[in-house]
Amino acid sequence: MMALPGGRHLDSVAVPGQRLHLMQVDSVQRWMEDLKLMTECECMCVLQAKPISLEEDAQGDLILAGGPSPGDPLQLLLKRGWVISMELRRIGQKLAQERWARVHSMSVRLTCHARSMVSEYSAVSRSSSQEMGQAEKLLMQKCSELSAVTEKCLQVENEHVLKSMKACVSETLSTLGQHFGQLLELALTREVQALVRKLDASDDVYTMESTTGNLFSLTQEGAPLCRIIAKEGGVAALFKVCRQDRFPCLHPQALRTLASVCCVEEGIHQLEKVDGVLCLADILTDDSHSEATRAEAAAVVAQVTSPHLSFTQHLSSFLESMEEIVTALIKLCQEASSGEVFLLASAALANITFFDTMACEMLLQLNAIRVLLEACSDKKRVDTPYTRDQIVTILANMSVLEQCASDIIQENGVQLLMGMLSEKPRSGSPAEVAACERVQQKAAVTLARLSRDPRVAREAVRLSGMSRLIELCRSPSERNSSDAVLVACLAALRRLADFCPEGLLDSDFQQLVQPRLVDSFLLCSNMEESFV
Repeated sequence: MMALPGGRHLDSVAVPGQRLHLMQVDSVQRWMEDLKLMTECECMCVLQAKPISLEEDAQGDLILAGGPSPGDPLQLLLKRGWVISMELRRIGQKLAQERWARVHSMSVRLTCHARSMVSEYSAVSRSSSQEMGQAEKLLMQKCSELSAVTEKCLQVENEHVLKSMKACVSETLSTLGQHFGQLLELALTREVQALVRKLDASDDVYTMESTTGNLFSLTQEGAPLCRIIAKEGGVAALFKVCRQDRFPCLHPQALRTLASVCCVEEGIHQLEKVDGVLCLADILTDDSHSEATRAEAAAVVAQVTSPHLSFTQHLSSFLESMEEIVTALIKLCQEASSGEVFLLASAALANITFFDTMACEMLLQLNAIRVLLEACSDKKRVDTPYTRDQIVTILANMSVLEQCASDIIQENGVQLLMGMLSEKPRSGSPAEVAACERVQQKAAVTLARLSRDPRVAREAVRLSGMSRLIELCRSPSERNSSDAVLVACLAALRRLADFCPEGLLDSDFQQLVQPRLVDSFLLCSNMEESFV
């Protein structure tokens, strides 16, 4: 998944696995918050979870002290859930190392955390269901079993007995983790249901804004919460907000939340179920909507057409509105007032070219090549390798069409591709370096495809394209040691060599063109750079 400024994400590149995490905050602030939870349970361990007062209220105050703010069950569940997940992982690590004293002390601490989560949530939740009560009971039973069996392990010295008991502890820990996951999912589902009902029933702009913001924050916690939101009617409720003309200020936030929810299959299915594609098309084609709203609608389109999500290929309703959407996106690219708006619109177009081959023909008819190449000279719209990655993706997919070569030559596109072969990161951030690699690779692929046309090949040779391709093949630092860039450059060089073999030195021809592609690849990928 490609990271954008401000924490935005697009799916034009591979998506790493999502995980449960807290909202990103300053590291010192995070430590201070976590310390409250940790020290509370350290005290509980010392006291062996015994109350220091006979009064139940006093005991409850002790358990609640230092936890998340009262009345905020969602934050309570997320923070306690994160702490318990970390404890489970650490216990597993200590168990693998057979550090039995640590395993036992951490098991006691885990029990304290679990008891605190159950107690605190019960104090702030609306009501308790029978299913929740049963899940809480099973979790606490397994916590007790874990504490008991790890205590027994401390008293055993026989290695064979310990080995059999280790398997028992591992099984208990695994079952405990399952019960914890089930309880947490039940509790989070209840809270999401309450948020969706609140959003669906409210006609107060401030309440709707706050609720939509809470749902968006939950989507940032990972795919499991996105699935819960989708299953509990969140997609329908958010599209209901988007269809209301009374509160246009809420549309961008609602669409941003929808883009996040649609990273999971359940979200896309719900989008199709409520005619979400038609709503997106209406927003994109209606100039009365703000640019920010149309840009967020483009982000949803980019998400639901992502080539990295296999289930998006079954989005049949998209084909019915594709021409309207593609036309609106080209217009948004042409009129974009900022780099982020252009990036979202171009990313949607790039993904659509993977989604259906007809999109490339539509783009050709809409003079998309001219619009995109003109934008490349406008630093206000195109100023990062992330944006150039989207543009060259579109060009690469369109280059399979015969007429594309003529449009590329007419708009001086070959010169642009030469520039993309020299794409360099401004910073050393891994995301930007990876984006630059993708730009180089796709530029070489596009050049290789377009060089079927002798006019493109001659122009590339005239612009020293062969020299640059040779440099990329022979110098690992020029391509950041990327194998994908190397393969693409070798293919492009061989295509150009067919038209202009005299442009190559004998050594280049014998090493980079004449052998099998795999042999040239192995030669270049193992090549040591000379610093003389």
